[in-house]
Amino acid sequence: MSNILAYLLDGKIYINLTNKCTNDCIFCLRKDKDDVCGQTLWLEDENSTAQDVIEQFMEILKQVQNDKKEVIFCGYGEPMLKFEVLKEVAKYIKEKYPQTKIRVNTNGHANFVYKRNLVPELKGLVDEFSVSLNGATKDEYDYFSNPKFLQAYEETKKFILECSTYGIPVVASVVDGYKGKRLNINECERIANSLGAKLRVREWIQNGY
Repeated sequence: MSNILAYLLDGKIYINLTNKCTNDCIFCLRKDKDDVCGQTLWLEDENSTAQDVIEQFMEILKQVQNDKKEVIFCGYGEPMLKFEVLKEVAKYIKEKYPQTKIRVNTNGHANFVYKRNLVPELKGLVDEFSVSLNGATKDEYDYFSNPKFLQAYEETKKFILECSTYGIPVVASVVDGYKGKRLNINECERIANSLGAKLRVREWIQNGY
């Protein structure tokens, strides 16, 4: 089995850069299954280069029929942990297919991990960030996300703010209804808006997509 680095879902191209993550979310799809619509997203190794990703992207691109193409960095891990690969692939796509919308789904921890602000480096390459807010309080966030460092919730909020500060549209997302547990959506929305983001509420679906 070779690494699946790019796959097609609902007419959009998804890019799966890594299986590593700084969270271990209790509702994560990969806890329950090994694939998304038949695409096995567990990687054999973490050694794939930007060129490897681009080659698979080009193959998947042949299957896209619609004119408005969209690429989403989202797989079985945190894509920003492969920041240089992500940036190089995004740059290639924007140069070759400038009308393609690029979105990054992230937990917002990359600035903490890399010890620098990465957001300015992606301005003009990423059209939208979707950041997992996952709660209205630190306790809620920690319960759902199981982060690997203490200040994860604050770092997530800081990242959302950096995106809006640099003029990159950003959506803060929460998963509501996990095993009957409901969030204070009004408070989540207030927090998101205060950081310059819109809120997206995702209803929890048992066994994933």
